[in-house]
Amino acid sequence: MRKLLFGGEDLKSDAANFGLLVMRLVAGLGLAFGHGVHKLPPSEKFIEGVAKLGFPYPDGFAWAAAISEFGGGICIALGLGTRIWGFFVAFTMGTALFRHMGQEFGEWELAAMYFACTLFLMFIGGGKYAADRRFA
Repeated sequence: MRKLLFGGEDLKSDAANFGLLVMRLVAGLGLAFGHGVHKLPPSEKFIEGVAKLGFPYPDGFAWAAAISEFGGGICIALGLGTRIWGFFVAFTMGTALFRHMGQEFGEWELAAMYFACTLFLMFIGGGKYAADRRFA
């Protein structure tokens, strides 16, 4: 169970592990400080947007999204619980992607990029330079 949650694929190349580190840092910190920090605490407008998507308990789901983006972004950057946070952030970004589908490219491409990065990290793990390696 520990390996599933905190492990990852064993990448043989230092270059691949370094690339994974860079992706974690850019995606995680970009998500946390470019988007998540501005959603804490969730505004009434954000909560209303969550309600319009049909989620029950929009206050709770708005908080979950904000924590996922901010806390999850920081943890992904550190490589701490990468697979776990990858799942939660991918779910949040999948919802954002669904929300913006049908709009112009610039409206949904960032959500798609974060979705793809975090889905990748959910399956691969944080790599050699992740804090997860301490727990696996």
